[in-house]
Amino acid sequence: MLKTQRSLSIFLSVLAFLGTTSTLTNAVQAQDRVAQSTPISRMLRTLTVSGRGTESIQTTIAQVRLGVEAQGKTAGAVQSELAKRSNAVVTFLKSRNVEKLETTGINLNPVYSYENNKQVLTGYTGSNMVVFRTTNNAAGEIIDQSVKSGASRIDGISFIATDDAIAAAQKIALRRATQDAQAQANAVLSVLNFTQKDIISIQVNNAVPRPRPLEMNDLMVRSSSAKIMADPSPVMGGEQMVEASVTLEITY
Repeated sequence: MLKTQRSLSIFLSVLAFLGTTSTLTNAVQAQDRVAQSTPISRMLRTLTVSGRGTESIQTTIAQVRLGVEAQGKTAGAVQSELAKRSNAVVTFLKSRNVEKLETTGINLNPVYSYENNKQVLTGYTGSNMVVFRTTNNAAGEIIDQSVKSGASRIDGISFIATDDAIAAAQKIALRRATQDAQAQANAVLSVLNFTQKDIISIQVNNAVPRPRPLEMNDLMVRSSSAKIMADPSPVMGGEQMVEASVTLEITY
């Protein structure tokens, strides 16, 4: 009888031990699930700051958009005039070895008038536009000679730097943006008596160069018979701005 009671007592102790172990295991697993479902950002104190950097560079390339306009009684006559004068302009531009010469628009539209409340076709108007790149120093003279060759419309000029200059400026702008973000973080944390720990996230936005446009009021040409001065049209490039931004997420 005593042997049976002793065996029963041992059996009950084993069951109690196994039950405790199971409870502990379930508790640990539950904690693991909570930890896995909790985002890191909730477990850490973080500060997010965005910095901005800029760098100015001298432009050396002028991008010019100009073309030919024509009017006439028939679509064929307008198209023929456009083709004749456009070919002359393109031939001249090729002779000056301009870069990235391409057609950007060809248009042919009817022109109407209203007589006695009726729409009457009176003719056609058309245009052929091209864009090209050249050096700032040559831009004024090429524009003038293009008008002599048949161009009757100058839509605009923008100025850019070379690819190498832009790439170098982008690195400088990014470095300044990073320094600006870090300086902001230091200022905030020092006031609150916190100490920076780790940078856990870095977001770099593209360093974007912004072309510098030129106001074309003084160079706008609307007639192929426009008088060309002896001196070339003045064209000055100026500087181009490259901008960048960097966002840091910092623990403290």
